[in-house]
Amino acid sequence: MDMQEKFAVVTGASQGLGKSFARQLAAQGRNLVLISLPNEGLPALCEELVSQYGVVAHCYEIDLSVKENVLAVSKSINENFSVEMLINNAGIGGTKKFDEVPAGYVEKIIQVNVLATSLLTHQLLPNLKLQEKAYILNVSSLAAFSPIGYKTVYPASKAFIHSFSRGLYQELKRTNVFVSVVNPGPMKTNADTTRRIEEQGFFARATSLDPDKVARYCIQQLQKRDTVIMVNRLSWLLLAILPIWIKLPMLTNKIKKEIDVMA
Repeated sequence: MDMQEKFAVVTGASQGLGKSFARQLAAQGRNLVLISLPNEGLPALCEELVSQYGVVAHCYEIDLSVKENVLAVSKSINENFSVEMLINNAGIGGTKKFDEVPAGYVEKIIQVNVLATSLLTHQLLPNLKLQEKAYILNVSSLAAFSPIGYKTVYPASKAFIHSFSRGLYQELKRTNVFVSVVNPGPMKTNADTTRRIEEQGFFARATSLDPDKVARYCIQQLQKRDTVIMVNRLSWLLLAILPIWIKLPMLTNKIKKEIDVMA
């Protein structure tokens, strides 16, 4: 591999927002290193982006919920690629009663959302620092701004991502590495998510987001050095204004109804 070529690394790249990030970056002519779970069509996506945009694209099909996998893929990327952009998009959530989930469910959310993001950033940072200009974008969520019952671990993990990103931005602000965080709301990323958004009523439908538009806006704002990217200002404003004693039970009741429907 010619280490003069620069690459953007995107996690969770096989579907949803991650796939949109990959497409938008390829359209800009950026070479890609894409990471996702096995058997989600990542090699086909790489081939498609190479064919359509003439970029170089490599893929790693691994499970980021396993710490050793994160360290192994970081090592391989550092040995083979010059990284100028890292988009930590991979994340998992869920809507369940906390006392009814297995221990592995809790562990997996923390491993992917918190540990994989932190470790991958830590391991690739020396590589990013070698570039003239480099960027890190971490994908948090509007859920970072309020605890929610029946989701419990997910909003807490996204609050971590928001805090981690802001702290790292401050630490690196005088270096060549710029750090940003985006807090999107619900996105119509697949048929199941779209159905759930449609069932949640007018406000959910009105504030839901298109992943392609979100990805395009995020990359644009990242390159403009926007430290906290807000793609849904109305929802963010409501969460910022409402006191915790209103929004916590309100959001929890909304999620409880979803659970009751699924039961």
